[in-house]
Amino acid sequence: MAEIKDRENALIMETTKGKVVIELFPDLAPGHVGRIKELAREGAYDGVVFHRVIEGFMAQTGDVKFGNSTKPSFAPARAGTGGSDKPDLRAEFSNANHGRGTCSMARSQNPNSANSQFFICFDDAAFLNRQYTVWGQVIEGMDNVDKIKRGEPVPDPDKIVSLKVAADVK
Repeated sequence: MAEIKDRENALIMETTKGKVVIELFPDLAPGHVGRIKELAREGAYDGVVFHRVIEGFMAQTGDVKFGNSTKPSFAPARAGTGGSDKPDLRAEFSNANHGRGTCSMARSQNPNSANSQFFICFDDAAFLNRQYTVWGQVIEGMDNVDKIKRGEPVPDPDKIVSLKVAADVK
């Protein structure tokens, strides 16, 4: 298992393909890290599908409104169009590279529209640099991310079984 340096700033994500450990970057994106941790602690990501997964690019998830397969509001055709009931976040763009395993926030055309959706890069996606907020890095389990079913939309999508702040895991 990867060494988690700061359990308050790491996530343990159980997916239908296996465990993924993510190191958070609160110094780089404090607002985004705070939101991800807040939603994780509420259990909002548990059951959320990977609704947009593009080979050689990224796996997107985090639509807690329409993408949560355990809720009555689950609408596979609308997954990717929703967020949480919290206000959108201001962009926290940086010079961090969108490389393999980078975790970054999804948004609409408006730079200040990130809310709950995020993606994990399969490969280098430097063309996203300074346009999307990088908030973390996969430090274990990238092989499990690689196994997530592809599609736009994804038929019978994989999902987040649970997403927890490492400090909250016994």
